[in-house]
Amino acid sequence: MQIQGQAALVTGGGSGLGEAVARELARLGAKVTVLDVNEAGAQRVAAEIGGVACKCDITDSASVTAALDAAEAAHGPARIVMNIAGIGGAKRIIAKDGSPAPLEDFERVVRINLIGTYNVIRLAAARIAKLEALEDGERGAMVCTASVAAFDGQIGQESYSASKGGIVGMTLPLARDMAQYGIRVCTIAPGLFATPLMKTLPEPVQQSLAASIPFPSRLGKPEEFAALACHIVSNTHLNGETIRLDGALRMAPR
Repeated sequence: MQIQGQAALVTGGGSGLGEAVARELARLGAKVTVLDVNEAGAQRVAAEIGGVACKCDITDSASVTAALDAAEAAHGPARIVMNIAGIGGAKRIIAKDGSPAPLEDFERVVRINLIGTYNVIRLAAARIAKLEALEDGERGAMVCTASVAAFDGQIGQESYSASKGGIVGMTLPLARDMAQYGIRVCTIAPGLFATPLMKTLPEPVQQSLAASIPFPSRLGKPEEFAALACHIVSNTHLNGETIRLDGALRMAPR
């Protein structure tokens, strides 16, 4: 699919990897709507790229529907959906005092990362399926965000790994399910990236993490994630695949 001129949605577009994707889409000529629960962040990015901002809680169907309506009113029907929104989470299943990890913490991470991603996909897909087909019968392309933790989850990452593993697990079924409508679905599983969250860590910790990556031995750049996300959209034969973007990193137990 040619990105230029297409309407695109980016969840979590107000910062980090989502912001980089929103900027790259805009650079390539897409009409971008930035969706984020952080409205100020969404508005900042949208203003800088000439896009539209929508406050959106991806776990809330009414919130997602309202954002899709606003995006469509501004740019027309979207064919590109970038699911970047998500949260982290690390907590040992048994605390130092012997108490079990709160179930609510596990539920929150899975609800946002996995259920929220599915929620956006199901609501956006129903709209895309009604659009006129493009070249090769394609109607739309979706990119989801997992993590290397889906495969190499570290101690305490049960909730995060489960949520990201769920995204990996549903990628192929989603692609197969929506093939009849010409909608492609791929997932990126990033490793260690220089996001705002990463930059809150002490510099020696960042350097140690970077040194654990075989090559290149540095943190990934958000622009590299964005470049891959946009390539997936433009390469029509990429479908149902999860791509690790990690410099050959394999996470240690801790």
